[in-house]
Amino acid sequence: MKQVALLAFNDALATSISLPSELLTAANSVSRRDSRQAIISSEFVGLDRSPISVSGGMEVHPSTDISNGKEYDLIIIPSRWRHPHRGAPTRPDVQQWLRSHEARGAEICAVGNGSYFLAEAGLLDGRVATTHWHYFDDFAARYPTVALHRDYLITQADNIFCTGSVNSAADLVIHLIDRNWGPSIASRVAQQFSPESRRPFSRNSYRVNRNDLHRDETIALAQNWLARYIANPLNIPELAKQSGLSERSFHRRFRQVTGMPPLQYLQKLRIELAQDLLQHSNLSIVEIGQQCGYSDASYFCRLFKQHSSASPGEYRRAVRRKLFEVNKS
Repeated sequence: MKQVALLAFNDALATSISLPSELLTAANSVSRRDSRQAIISSEFVGLDRSPISVSGGMEVHPSTDISNGKEYDLIIIPSRWRHPHRGAPTRPDVQQWLRSHEARGAEICAVGNGSYFLAEAGLLDGRVATTHWHYFDDFAARYPTVALHRDYLITQADNIFCTGSVNSAADLVIHLIDRNWGPSIASRVAQQFSPESRRPFSRNSYRVNRNDLHRDETIALAQNWLARYIANPLNIPELAKQSGLSERSFHRRFRQVTGMPPLQYLQKLRIELAQDLLQHSNLSIVEIGQQCGYSDASYFCRLFKQHSSASPGEYRRAVRRKLFEVNKS
């Protein structure tokens, strides 16, 4: 079971700590329904055990504090309602707590200006990061050794993640659920939290060593071919021949740089295309299946549900469940 710490401190933005907590709780609920086992043990961890006043006048009562000696697998640092440099980020004990967890390989995620905690602890030196847009200039001036990316809402460097907003933090937590506990649980959690507003981590983040940015030009050309001819039947012998490789070498290199075999990679592309068409087009489910390379509608629906934990019809209703008003002016 993964141990998760939600760092709590005075003037934290309430939604930046409550939304990640709710997403993780939902992941636990899904796992319990499937296997009757919890997968996450999360708790609010304070700087001490005193009640904490967060934005909106609400109180949080930490169950423990950073001096407990406990080792966490995932730490989530919320955003601060007031100037992020004051108070907790400059405390040596907080900095040491974060550094020790980073050294042990814990995943650490900063929401919005929570990135100041990481920067003060020296965990972003020479690494990519982002923060809330209001603090871009201040952050850049304070931490010149950090590679600040103003155009990305999510950044990843090793196990250090930064997000620019609460919504992008939700996208990141969904990604971490997928990364740690699998796509089935992640998809079902996402369905409970406005799936029409979720932005896939793979498309909207700047990551060091991301698997779609690599130096193998031969495999990159094969990936481009698969994306361009997404509806074509997968012909590994022909694709390997075009790449100038044996089938065995092609399989090995493709898996090495993408993390998955060619068929799984193509299915992932097709399901992502299907999700996009279900949300943004009025094509029938049969037509969408055909555009994604599946002439058998029943097989397409089964495969889609396997990957998305919802049938195409259910997914379309979830992501388009809105009311529209005609402008009569």
